[in-house]
Amino acid sequence: MRVLVTGGAGYIGSAVVHQLVAGGDEVVVFDDLSQGHRAAVHPQATLVVAGLDDRGAIDQAMAEHRPEGILHFASHTLVGESMEHPFRHLGNNVRNGLNLLESAVEHGVGRFILSSTANLFGLPDRDPIDEGTSISPGSPYGESKFILERMLHWMDDRFGMRYAALRYFNACGALSPELGEDHDPETHLIPIVLQVALGQRERVTIFGEDYETPDGTCIRDYIHVEDLADAHIRALRALDEGSRTYNLGIGHGFSVRQVIEAARDVTGHAIPAVAGPRRPGDPARLIAASDRIQRELGWKPKWTDLHAIIESAWAWHRTHPRGYDDRAAAPAS
Repeated sequence: MRVLVTGGAGYIGSAVVHQLVAGGDEVVVFDDLSQGHRAAVHPQATLVVAGLDDRGAIDQAMAEHRPEGILHFASHTLVGESMEHPFRHLGNNVRNGLNLLESAVEHGVGRFILSSTANLFGLPDRDPIDEGTSISPGSPYGESKFILERMLHWMDDRFGMRYAALRYFNACGALSPELGEDHDPETHLIPIVLQVALGQRERVTIFGEDYETPDGTCIRDYIHVEDLADAHIRALRALDEGSRTYNLGIGHGFSVRQVIEAARDVTGHAIPAVAGPRRPGDPARLIAASDRIQRELGWKPKWTDLHAIIESAWAWHRTHPRGYDDRAAAPAS
């Protein structure tokens, strides 16, 4: 299949691209490299360096490469930042998504996979969180993804564009020692903890120790990037049978303290931790129910052991202590 992957130079997008190429697909990566990395793009993929705010560049890529499917990862994704700058996320994610969808319809693209988010559920009304959980986005970022999901509903209804929206929880791990997670700024717990082990941070802050969980810290469902890539590709292949939405996770969670302790075991470093205040809007538990995708597509997460997940991430961080070659050489603060 010929596919266009927006944000294909980013953490999750690049992992999906590598798996698509390995499966024999013809892949075009569309990325402005503002958050992604040229070094993360598979050498057999075609890279178009442009942003989704450039409708002309989108149309040119569509006309030249004639994709049969689109996997859309490009977006602003920082939940906290979206609370401080809502227009940046709502404007960027929604406007740029609309540019992409309009061009896709005009060029006859029949398949669309949206990288959505569990932030659609805000403070969920059930545990674990399945696809029937009430949607009440927890941030402007989550709202922007929900708007895109609704747009896709109408693209299917009006133009027959089949889509899948994949709502996932805490992405983690590394696809290989050559392909890993490199954000600036870094906001995800596992790489932050590993930066402490590398001596790039003095300590990790635990935001809240009085939650109603066994050790008082938040519990999250961590899903490995390889399992995420597998789910996206399975969903892409299944769209002949109609549009669908899926929640993705391993079905159980790990607390902040468990992540830190596992990282200490894996790295052999002390990893100092200090207590901090709760962050507004942080639920005590976020666990996904992925029964639907397991039942319908045969997807099953392979990475369910926390130590193995962290070992894969540690292998990447040890060989790339400053990230990809396009990162600044200055140490993280």
